[in-house]
Amino acid sequence: MGQSEQALSYPIPGPSALEPPVVWTRLRQERPIARVRLPSGDEASLLTRYDDVKQVLSDTRFGRLLNADDAARLTDSESGGVFNSEMANTLPQTGEGHQRWRRMITKWFTAKRMAALRPGITAMTERLVDEMVTAGGPADLKARVGFPLPVWVICDLLGVPDADRDRFAHWSDHLLNLTRYTQAETDAAQAEFAAYLAAHLEAKRAEPGEDLLSGLIAVTDEDGEPLPDVLLVMTGQALLVAGHETTANMIGKMMGLLLAERGRWERLVADPSLVRSAVEEVLRFDANPGIGMPRYLSEPAEVAGTVLPRGTTVMCSMAAANRDERAFGGADEMDLGRTPNPHLAFGAGAHSCLGQALARTELQVVLEVLLRKLPTLELAVPAEELRRVEGLAVGGLRELPVRW
Repeated sequence: MGQSEQALSYPIPGPSALEPPVVWTRLRQERPIARVRLPSGDEASLLTRYDDVKQVLSDTRFGRLLNADDAARLTDSESGGVFNSEMANTLPQTGEGHQRWRRMITKWFTAKRMAALRPGITAMTERLVDEMVTAGGPADLKARVGFPLPVWVICDLLGVPDADRDRFAHWSDHLLNLTRYTQAETDAAQAEFAAYLAAHLEAKRAEPGEDLLSGLIAVTDEDGEPLPDVLLVMTGQALLVAGHETTANMIGKMMGLLLAERGRWERLVADPSLVRSAVEEVLRFDANPGIGMPRYLSEPAEVAGTVLPRGTTVMCSMAAANRDERAFGGADEMDLGRTPNPHLAFGAGAHSCLGQALARTELQVVLEVLLRKLPTLELAVPAEELRRVEGLAVGGLRELPVRW
């Protein structure tokens, strides 16, 4: 990666909300480590090949969030959102502390627990779809189904009242939008959220339920001491941020991709047994996942035959890696029956998405319910007119107009 190489402006936009940047293919072929300039003006190294992205994401030495003093800033705004928050600096990011935290949380996302949650998620999805149909079309599927469902699921998981879901959505947006809010506004939203969860924890101590936070209150650390409140509060925040906006946006993108070419939707209507593999293929095919996953190299690392020095900020493009022909035959074609499908949409290794089983469950349920209830569903605008959300750490569509 020579110093004379021109740094690309990053993130790299696609020609439309559902299409990948044209330059991805050339980068994978010619510049597996590409210099990019972040919105802040700082430079980073962009990885686009499957093996390289998987290698770096799986390396436990490298931190997930950019909270080191000499790490690059992601944005030119005062706020770095979730990448510059008390949550990012409280939760353990590397080493044994991170692994202990993950083990503590992972038991709440087992296949058995997901199976237990599925009937409730199905019932809520059916209710949202029925309400959309009653209101009449065309309708914004993201606003009517994709947005409210994950908030309801997270509220249920944390044991908080459904009536508070709008407040949760507000706090989540402040943490995940990297450009819309000032640092003061982001800090204020996080403080409100922390105060809410602290009060919620006290209520759960007085009257425990079957929810995740009630369960974590009873957990002790390696010395037999209760977990500190700040860790419990930040864990609740992390689950909301990770589980709400990401899934809400992915529901919209999933349906946009499946409806953009009629043959895809009609194949699923004819064979609903393809739902699970179709969800995995949509996750692989998503070309608008957001900014990608930053890694801060705390020591030198060899990637793609090049030694990257300590202090390098690496941007891992899972979406570009998921289009790598070396890893996926016909990578630029959507194959709804593709199996195996070892995509990197949920990351890899010790930092892979904790809630991926829950996200998969929600995506599968939404697709199952819509195929069953609205087999004539179609986009109400041409696919090329769909608009992406700007400034989010996770990519999404502004709206998804549909009719039936």
